[in-house]
Amino acid sequence: MTDEDGCYDVAVIGYGPTGVTAANLLGATGLRVAVVERDAEIFSRARAISTDEEVLRIWQRIGLAERLKRDMLADLPLEFVDADGRPFLGARLPDRGNGHPPQMFIYQPALERVLRDGAARYPNVELLLEHECLRLRQDGDHVELTLFGSDDSVRRLRASYVIAADGGSSLTRAQLNIGYEGRTYEDRWIVIDTEMLKPWPGHDRLRFRCDPTRPAVDCPTPLGHHRWEFPVLPGEDEARLVSEEAIWALLARYGITSENVKILRATVYSHHVRFAERWRGGRVFLAGDAAHAMPPWIGQGMAAGVRDVANLSWKLAAVLHGELPESILDSYEAERKPHVKEVTRRAVAVGRIITERRAALTRVRDPLGRALMRVGPLRRIGQDAAWVPVARYASGLRASSGAPATGRLLPQPFVTDATGARVRLDDVLGPRWTLLHAVAGTPQPGWRGVPSLTVTPAGSPPAPDTVVDAEGVLQAWMTRHRAATLAVRPDGFVYAAARSGAPLAPPPSGFAPRTDH
Repeated sequence: MTDEDGCYDVAVIGYGPTGVTAANLLGATGLRVAVVERDAEIFSRARAISTDEEVLRIWQRIGLAERLKRDMLADLPLEFVDADGRPFLGARLPDRGNGHPPQMFIYQPALERVLRDGAARYPNVELLLEHECLRLRQDGDHVELTLFGSDDSVRRLRASYVIAADGGSSLTRAQLNIGYEGRTYEDRWIVIDTEMLKPWPGHDRLRFRCDPTRPAVDCPTPLGHHRWEFPVLPGEDEARLVSEEAIWALLARYGITSENVKILRATVYSHHVRFAERWRGGRVFLAGDAAHAMPPWIGQGMAAGVRDVANLSWKLAAVLHGELPESILDSYEAERKPHVKEVTRRAVAVGRIITERRAALTRVRDPLGRALMRVGPLRRIGQDAAWVPVARYASGLRASSGAPATGRLLPQPFVTDATGARVRLDDVLGPRWTLLHAVAGTPQPGWRGVPSLTVTPAGSPPAPDTVVDAEGVLQAWMTRHRAATLAVRPDGFVYAAARSGAPLAPPPSGFAPRTDH
């Protein structure tokens, strides 16, 4: 049976965390969206186990952050321990100023359920479960997708653009003949997910057990779950290693028995470092694992995909609404790829610490780590260097001036809005372009039609077209970056900045701001 459908604005292929975030972001803009997903249900295995403050800020923009946080664990202690269980490195992750805890531990099936319920708010988002896109054909204005259903039905639809969030083995990427270059690590790892029955000492902290004989990851996850990960050693039989007998033998190394946990599932997987050679093929864009894969050591695989679609979705909406020219879509890869590569580099570096098998090196590593932890400045530098880099775009959709604030993500403190309510900054700015002035603003005739807000000091009375800097963060940030006026993009990144009395760089060519937000 063949069903000929009309045209959508955007088709999203894949409905994991990356795809469902895109569906929410695009749905909120009023675009007509089709989501294509091969499976009937949410994948039961909890793959990702943590996320960060910038990702929560993205989910805040779709109104789901506070609901999601109810199912998360915030800022648990993190330790690197030696073969005897003694810490030699510890971390309190740096706060990047996004208005949420720096690290949150998640249970992925529960998280995806909330995100899917969020997407269901939008009647303009159509969900096509148990469909797989096996054929793409592009013409000048659209992409035609041929979908095959689990009941052997065939359905065709057309979309102006496609986001392919269909995973590391992306069929879409293969159809576009885009290479996926990099390496797969020789080590395979067994992942054991459990339900906690009886707590044990230290169950509430993330431990990287850096034992050269067999490293391990020992991680609490929310809603009464706990995860362990162990490498498959040379000569071991993977099929036997996922048996209950072998799993209990692994957990017994740390005193865990059937009184403590119930085994839910175990699987074996490989670590990858891979990047698609390009993230755009005409009207099709790769996102998440379809565009890149990284080891899990700093918990950024899922987060990177969410950042991808946060960058891309508002740009697609701007193009489709006639606010920006189609050429700005090339800025997606230019902005996101350098950040993903740096995050991957840091993940690989942390992985080397965890998985070092040479006992002689661990005898140097462990006391050196303890010494560094006793020196406060060195400890902070090390933690910052191992964690997610500060978000900044050196190129892409930003003014070419050398203003220090340009390309940076604006911090998000609590502020007081014009009604006197205490809210987070993004809830005032909304999904639109905004001019922010540190003082009564210099007129910016090149930016007519863009809303302006003046940032007033803490203690100032609420007033129209102002935002009170209740925590003193915004004005301090603008002073530090020598900016009196900012042009802020809908995703919170600074497009342009100017000193007091100076004009802003002009907006992007072809910019026609909407007035109906």
